[in-house]
Amino acid sequence: MPAFSNGFPLSYQSGFRSFHSTVTALLEASDNWAFNIDPGYINAVVFLDLKKTFDTVNHPILLSKLSLYGVKGNAYELLSSYVDNRRQKCVVNGILSKSRTLTCGIPQRTILGPLLFLFYINDLPNCLSDSQPRMYADDTHLTYADNDICPIEASLNQDLSNINRWLIANKLTLNMTKTAFMLIGSRQKLNSLAVLPALEINVTQLNRVNVTKSLGVSYQRYI
Repeated sequence: MPAFSNGFPLSYQSGFRSFHSTVTALLEASDNWAFNIDPGYINAVVFLDLKKTFDTVNHPILLSKLSLYGVKGNAYELLSSYVDNRRQKCVVNGILSKSRTLTCGIPQRTILGPLLFLFYINDLPNCLSDSQPRMYADDTHLTYADNDICPIEASLNQDLSNINRWLIANKLTLNMTKTAFMLIGSRQKLNSLAVLPALEINVTQLNRVNVTKSLGVSYQRYI
């Protein structure tokens, strides 16, 4: 995929890009965590679970972003016609419903669908102040590393507040039951912690987990 002059796609994104895959996303994350552990830091990693992102892409917002990224003229009109005025029917128990206009969402299992989704989510990292994102399509996690819990808690809570505002502005939501955080570090460092960070988003406390799965791979807190 060619890079656009207006910062598309950002380097944090590994999904649907040439020479990138789930493997590159996993290796970059693991290498970053190991690099932080060497000087004795703790990685606080928040795993975000977005709800039905492909189905909830807002068409006016998407088209506005396409324009901001420099998509103009015939190319813009083509993509606009691709998402606008789509209609859908459903079959339930053998009965076909009436046709309804789709006001949001982009077609999946298509060539253009993933590209349009990347345009939509590409600016998410721009709202972050301190933490480092890593993304594969909508699979996103944030990392902030320090040797002290206080700056970890303050920095991540600030960025989670920023994320919440970005989600509201882009009409997306998190699955809070699956959004969680993990502390990744050496066994000695983690066992010496007197307190744990209290992380929240939109006044909902995040669960801390010791094992989680990302892109099909299970992570545990000790490295």
